[in-house]
Amino acid sequence: MPASTTLLAVADGLHHAETFDKLLFSLLLAAMIACLALEEKLHARKSVIVSSFAVVVLLLGAVRDLLPFEAMDLHVGADTIHLPIYVPAIDWSVIAIILGSSLFVDVTSRSGLFTWLAIRLTKLSGGDPLRLLWAYGLMTVLFSAVLNNVTAMIIVGSLTAVSLERLGRKDKLLGFLLVEGLLTNVGGLLTLISSVPNIIVGNAAGISFVDFFLAAGPYVAVATVGTIALGAKLFDVRKLEDVAARRAAAETVAGFDERDGIESPGFFWFGATMTVAFIVAIATASVTPVVKDLGMGFVALAFAAIMLVRYKATAERFYQALDWDLLAFFVCLFVVINVMEHAQVLAVIGDALRPVIGLGPNAGPGALLGASALASSVTDNIPLAAMLSKILAGMGHGGQGVDPRLWWSVIFGANLGGNLTPIGSASTLVAVTIVHRHGLRLSFADFVRKAAPFALLQLALAVGYVLLVL
Repeated sequence: MPASTTLLAVADGLHHAETFDKLLFSLLLAAMIACLALEEKLHARKSVIVSSFAVVVLLLGAVRDLLPFEAMDLHVGADTIHLPIYVPAIDWSVIAIILGSSLFVDVTSRSGLFTWLAIRLTKLSGGDPLRLLWAYGLMTVLFSAVLNNVTAMIIVGSLTAVSLERLGRKDKLLGFLLVEGLLTNVGGLLTLISSVPNIIVGNAAGISFVDFFLAAGPYVAVATVGTIALGAKLFDVRKLEDVAARRAAAETVAGFDERDGIESPGFFWFGATMTVAFIVAIATASVTPVVKDLGMGFVALAFAAIMLVRYKATAERFYQALDWDLLAFFVCLFVVINVMEHAQVLAVIGDALRPVIGLGPNAGPGALLGASALASSVTDNIPLAAMLSKILAGMGHGGQGVDPRLWWSVIFGANLGGNLTPIGSASTLVAVTIVHRHGLRLSFADFVRKAAPFALLQLALAVGYVLLVL
């Protein structure tokens, strides 16, 4: 049983939160979300913002007698272990998946596997602009599904800039980068481990890796085709008609060497093999004997350990490269959300959402998806996913009686809402950064205006898919 579920189980034994408590902690939650939305203006990292609020809400929770300190004693034989209130509040399975997957991907990328795939696709396109757009779009979705969105955007975006400059097509760079940035959030829907909201909501809803892929895959395929086709039309990306131009473009990309990033052929093939094995192991973790009891977090950490053997003497450089800010952010976020649960703030938000959810079997999930998308467009989608998953898990019998489409509405909304604004997701922000790095102008308003047709198309497809297919 996850720690978060354990704390849900003891929640009934808490003192009833007074109206003052609900108002106070609601204001603190709103203040934290506002600070996260203004992260850049505050010049503060996510972990610092959320850890500061974690300290405050823990102190206030203790002062107001809202926290179940007496429920933290574990009796093991004749011994009693007293756990700090904030330790079981953290969903350690989510932390293990993020930590293990990040390490595995970082080490595997040193084999040159992802760069090799990117350049091979570029050469297969023959340098034709339209074929390049399709190749880079599909590559973005694939990389976003197996890497984190930021890494996928950096790899594909950097190669796009180099390729279009060599081909004399730099005028198309803005359109390419915008389409790729928007597709990272579409690709982030493909698997359970493609994005953090997927991990949080999928874990709370009990959705397996295979079930997630089978449910989200068809939507990702349709949305990818629609996004690339719309991008080709709006940014006037056309196929080369002139024979000489096609030959010159093919000769240019043929000069790219996919072996440049490969340190060792042996490690390259080992990395490729382990990547396939990792995906298979994650996909079958819920049904594999012994492993199913250890969970996906164990699988991720185990594969990370195997890959680190290659760099056993210099493993610390991978530890240093980890996104510790993200991990610390998660740890503190789980603590804040847990205190909000005991202060009955989540219950208040859940009551406010009930009229939306209760609009009907179709209007309810559709409205929740739209609300999730709008919220994630202006603030971090991670606390949004964590909060909504807790609320849904508290409905019915531990979330078992909840319409499955409500879980999917949160997943789709939290991921796709990031395409509405440049601050809606880290990957779109990276795309804008690459645009500016190459001397192209793209203001906040310009991004919203250019991205709006794509975001609306993706969200409309998502609402239809959730209501009619899932």
